Amino acid sequence: MFLSKIVYHLYTFRKASSFAVLLDLVAVLDYVEPSLKGTKWGLGGTCVNVGCIPKKLMHQAALLGTAVKDARKYGWQIPESLSHDWSTMAEAVQNHVKSLNWGHRVQLQDKKVKYLNMKGSLVDTHTIRAVNGKGKEVPGAMEFGITSDDVFWLKESPKKTLVVGASYVALECAGFLTGIGLDTTVMVRSIALRGFDQQMSGLVTDYMEAYGTKFSWKCTPKSIEKLPSGLLRVTWMDLNTKEEHQDTFNSVLWAVGRASETKTLNLEKVGVEINKETGKIIVATDEATSVPNIFAIGDIAEGRPELTPTAIKAGKLLARRLVGHSTELMNYDNVSLLLHAYAFILVRSLFLVYHAFYKPLEFTVAERDATQCYIKVVCLREGDQRVLGMHFTGPNAGEVTQGFSLGFQCGLTYEHLRNTVGIHPTCAEELIKLNITKRSGLDATVTGC
Repeated sequence: MFLSKIVYHLYTFRKASSFAVLLDLVAVLDYVEPSLKGTKWGLGGTCVNVGCIPKKLMHQAALLGTAVKDARKYGWQIPESLSHDWSTMAEAVQNHVKSLNWGHRVQLQDKKVKYLNMKGSLVDTHTIRAVNGKGKEVPGAMEFGITSDDVFWLKESPKKTLVVGASYVALECAGFLTGIGLDTTVMVRSIALRGFDQQMSGLVTDYMEAYGTKFSWKCTPKSIEKLPSGLLRVTWMDLNTKEEHQDTFNSVLWAVGRASETKTLNLEKVGVEINKETGKIIVATDEATSVPNIFAIGDIAEGRPELTPTAIKAGKLLARRLVGHSTELMNYDNVSLLLHAYAFILVRSLFLVYHAFYKPLEFTVAERDATQCYIKVVCLREGDQRVLGMHFTGPNAGEVTQGFSLGFQCGLTYEHLRNTVGIHPTCAEELIKLNITKRSGLDATVTGC
């Protein structure tokens, strides 16, 4: 079927001097290409189905396991022998995701948006074609491995798991697998969390190792064989010694990056410019591509953060501009606590870094190790010491930093932090107590309450 002139009419709304033009149709094409293991899911995209939502729920299962261990120190009489049932957790998480799928369909219907479970491609600059669903490789990788897309939809436990890769997806998956009691190893070719502040990255992996996640550093897999027992025998190379090693696992989870799904869209034929190396679409500040009436938002756009909230906000702003309700552009500068500012720390003559090692109050009675609980705030050295970046490791990091992220939009300075009265006793309070700079060389360990 063809969805003719959808984008054309949206574009006309923005350009016309009067807004009397009616849309023929507003439609959403959403089709999931099943993974090599056959995993597929419903409406809602990566975040809802195989990303943020199931990941956080499975992390909650791991946190509850840790809380049970802490509970003994607080006087709860807990049996020494505890076990986790993957099937119960998976069913609960998957049922919640399915409820979100249904909710999205209802919302689209209520807004009179046509939902098509079809794959789309461009025929020309004003016509979309929709059809239904009817490099170097490691031997065995595709036949026997899974991805994060699969792990959230497994009916049974993956048991002893090798996670290949050191991205945040790799570490997040390894973290909750360890947390629910599974034997988990992360294989890292070079460094963990490339592109992130490496001091913070080191604290994260140190914490994971302290809590049971194993790491094979400077290693790369060579082959995977399935044994008669059903176990997977993995052969890998130690890049330092050049020696080969082997071990067996129940599951091998690949988390080595994602490729943009642009090849099937027919973009080059209609003149949409893409980055040949990344496969991503080149966009302007207003999300327009090289074809003025075709727009791109989210991960598929070159230079945009691969984050759900930025794509949602950019989409809302784009829709408002297209119908003439606003001229506001998406501000990508202060996203995710200025991840872009990490590189600025290297220019030490221009920047001050305030930092602290702190101990969450809830860790004290439980006698939990807090050596990886750390805060770092990067400020301009001159003037009012504007805050350029915040780094936080510790409990509820996302909840803590969300509030402070508002300050970036308002020109947050170090003095603003120092003049704020803390909410006591919280981990967030530690951010407004920072007073030791890294250049001073003083001990940054927080003492007292």
